[in-house]
Amino acid sequence: MADLTPLLAFRWSPRAFDPCAELTPDEAASLLEAARWAPSEENGQPWRFALGHRDDENWKRIMVSLPDDDQCWARHAATLVVGAHTGGDAERAAYDLGQAMAHLTLQATALGLHVRQLTRFDQVSLATELHLPVGVRPLVVAAVGRLGDPFALPADLRARETGLRHRRPVTDLLLC
Repeated sequence: MADLTPLLAFRWSPRAFDPCAELTPDEAASLLEAARWAPSEENGQPWRFALGHRDDENWKRIMVSLPDDDQCWARHAATLVVGAHTGGDAERAAYDLGQAMAHLTLQATALGLHVRQLTRFDQVSLATELHLPVGVRPLVVAAVGRLGDPFALPADLRARETGLRHRRPVTDLLLC
């Protein structure tokens, strides 16, 4: 395997979050600052974020938009981050938002935090619940927190959580 920075090699998207750990204001600010510095077309920065910290009103509004099978573990995350985008070219804006979320995720790893991103949620309901402006489209919810006990998860998730991580070989990713 080619050499990777430890931030990439050790990044992991768990479902087991510590239900008592909190995200400090400085940590939250650091995650958003990392996202702010992500590359974007023409420096348009079409991304927007909403944060909900465990049990505050935004967190509750975000949580109810998630499917039940994700709520069972996401409720232990310290913070839920909604990543949304603006702009006329939705495909490009979504790509740029992905860059910002990747930067946020790597910054979280550098801080000893973990992030699991979700795309299965009720986008319309979430936009309404958070009173998002017209033209701001939520695309991802990221659960952020400190690693918890995988044995606190339901059996099916526990097996996935404690199993070996697998990635496709680079040769599978090349088109030609």
